[in-house]
Amino acid sequence: MDQNFPQDLKGRKILLATESLGPINGVSRTTGSLIQYLRDNGAQVAVVAPKFAGPTTVTNARNDPEVRLDGYPLPYNPDLTVAYPLRLDTIYSKSFHPDLIYLASPASVGFQLLLQIRQMGSPPPVMLNFQTDLSAYSEIIFPKPMDQYAVWLLALVQGFLFSHSAVHTIFYPSGMVREYLEKAGAPMSKTFHLGRGVDTALFRPEARDMNFRKTIAPHGEIILLCVGRIAPEKGFGFLAEVVQRLDAAGSHFKMVITGGNQNPAVEEDVQKLFKSVEHRVVFTGFRKGAALACVYASADLFLHCSITETFGLVVLEAMASGLPVVARDQGGPSEIVVDEKSGHLIRPDDVRNFVAKTQRLIQSSELRRQMSQTARSIALNTTWQKINNKVALKISEALAAAEAAKKNRPIRNWIAARLRSIIIAIRINMAIGLTYFMWGIAVLPLLIHGSSRFPDRFVAAMLPNLQPIGNSLSHTLRTVGL
Repeated sequence: MDQNFPQDLKGRKILLATESLGPINGVSRTTGSLIQYLRDNGAQVAVVAPKFAGPTTVTNARNDPEVRLDGYPLPYNPDLTVAYPLRLDTIYSKSFHPDLIYLASPASVGFQLLLQIRQMGSPPPVMLNFQTDLSAYSEIIFPKPMDQYAVWLLALVQGFLFSHSAVHTIFYPSGMVREYLEKAGAPMSKTFHLGRGVDTALFRPEARDMNFRKTIAPHGEIILLCVGRIAPEKGFGFLAEVVQRLDAAGSHFKMVITGGNQNPAVEEDVQKLFKSVEHRVVFTGFRKGAALACVYASADLFLHCSITETFGLVVLEAMASGLPVVARDQGGPSEIVVDEKSGHLIRPDDVRNFVAKTQRLIQSSELRRQMSQTARSIALNTTWQKINNKVALKISEALAAAEAAKKNRPIRNWIAARLRSIIIAIRINMAIGLTYFMWGIAVLPLLIHGSSRFPDRFVAAMLPNLQPIGNSLSHTLRTVGL
């Protein structure tokens, strides 16, 4: 229990919808930590998320509602799912009518809920946590002109949805995201900077395993580490060039890459980038919990080459494990790494300098030691409890504002209230119709493009999942009398 937890949140009903709860990624870990914190301190949290076959680390002693949604797995990362068209009233019936709605990293789930919330007469307050830069991913994944179409469409949708009066707070993790939100037209007066925490008891230098080191680097090589999802937007092309240049310069090192992808074709493409230096590279696959902490602590230096990170949780975990970090100076890592103190920040396109700074750290054990101590001390001041308490205080503030607004709301007679409810029902069904339209012009092109390398697998996966779409469409048509 946290003594700083707002007491007025005990027993309050929070509907938390997320795009990811279960897979090993930053959104799952961040959101799971918040859910656990709220439940441990007495709030009721109903979770809405796409279906996931694996276990989650979130406990649910009170059996708070959990609604898992049907959807189609993303071709580039099957751990993530694009939710099929859904209905807010159906979610309410499976969970509860909430006092507040919290949308973590809104995309296929969050966008749909926001669109329907906009049609309601008196919706509950809404909070958004912008954690995933879909725009940056689109620019990397899609060919021209599809990339610019995706960027334009995302900004249009986000600016429109985020500007509704029901939205009380938009959390953002870094200055880069704040600039994007401003360009997209989000209300900047509602934005609030929120970083991420790290489990400093799990990720710590003492988790170092000498047997693991001997297995990876039997000749005493310096171990360089990269942790993250194996995907094209994570900067592996840049990392491969760094490794090739270090090898050509005769540096004494091994490059460990920890992470994976449920799509074997994507993993194979990334591994091919390192073909010419495969004697230097070890792919460990997924690691989590103590096994992941061991990998971090057993390395000597962390290399972060992605430029799409809104925060970069793996950077903070590496620092908590006592690793100096060399990172490209863009996005979230720019606000975590203290240049020349806990590591180095390098201009995003400067491979030569990235290699030079890495070589410097490979060659100097004393510099690594100094930066290791600084990195650990920075991480110790960034705990999940501090981060989650900031969210809880904002939730309390939003609920108080909603209660005050209720008192000033005019009382309507029965006829006016009934007419208003009919209009709202029509508007919600029109919003669901718009969702089907967006599936046609945005989601299906994304899935088809991503599945172009294995069309048979796309058709085989899509056909069994047509029934949930049909059921939702049928329900929508019935409610409008068609």
